[in-house]
Amino acid sequence: MTVVKIRGLLPSLSRAEQRVGRIILDEAATAAQMTITELAKRADTSETTVIRFCRAVGLSGYPELRLRLAAEAGRVQQDDRAHTAVGSDINPSDDLAQVVKTIAYADARAVEDTAAQLDLDALERVIAAIAQARRIDIYGVGASAFVAQDFQQKLHRIGLTAYAWSDVHVALTSAALLGPGDVAVGISHTGTTMDTMEAFTEAGRRGATTVALTNFPKSPIARAASLVLTTAARETTFRSGATASRLAQLTVVDCVFVGVAQRTYDRTRTALEATREAVRGRRAKAERGRG
Repeated sequence: MTVVKIRGLLPSLSRAEQRVGRIILDEAATAAQMTITELAKRADTSETTVIRFCRAVGLSGYPELRLRLAAEAGRVQQDDRAHTAVGSDINPSDDLAQVVKTIAYADARAVEDTAAQLDLDALERVIAAIAQARRIDIYGVGASAFVAQDFQQKLHRIGLTAYAWSDVHVALTSAALLGPGDVAVGISHTGTTMDTMEAFTEAGRRGATTVALTNFPKSPIARAASLVLTTAARETTFRSGATASRLAQLTVVDCVFVGVAQRTYDRTRTALEATREAVRGRRAKAERGRG
């Protein structure tokens, strides 16, 4: 998942390193065939910068980068869907069939890539913290607010005290009342949303365990967090902050929720049965005998 990792780390790199990264993201298969001198020239930088780039993304050097890119290019070629570029933009001239195909592929790939790169150790620690938390605050605005509400509803339904806040004033007020034993979850695709950051940071100052869910592992919200869970979604012109990132976030939320439910299995079953029964009468009955 080298390309996924590079995309997530790109904003935290120097400008020269970013140029190297963009060439790799745009032409991964071609970059795997380049010498370090050729890549440096294409990126209008030095070989030393290419080496620094490799180390910044967690690789030992350029030979390891080439090997990983070559391996990932081979996997892509085996994918029957590979003719559609990952996260490719939608052009005004695309017909509706192509639009549907592009969206479906990009969304599915965002979910698959997110699952593949998820840090299981961090996930386990997040699950443990939430399962035993006195209270859980969840912060998110814009598209991330919908994910926060979904997470709150899931946790609340199995008997956990959870709140989702999208208004910064209410979120700050709630964060100020948190303390040790509580958990604050900040959801931000970019990791730079100020409203989310302010409440999240306040919760951390009060002693709560802070969990960041973001696409960028070195973003401000990640740096402020006790624990970080990352997604691997690439937003494009028509879809910025709208679909792929939200689906990736929901994938992580579901992983956390199921993990918490496993740890509290008996209580979860009792709560789910009680809440299911409570809303049973609100469903419309299917009509029979017509036709």
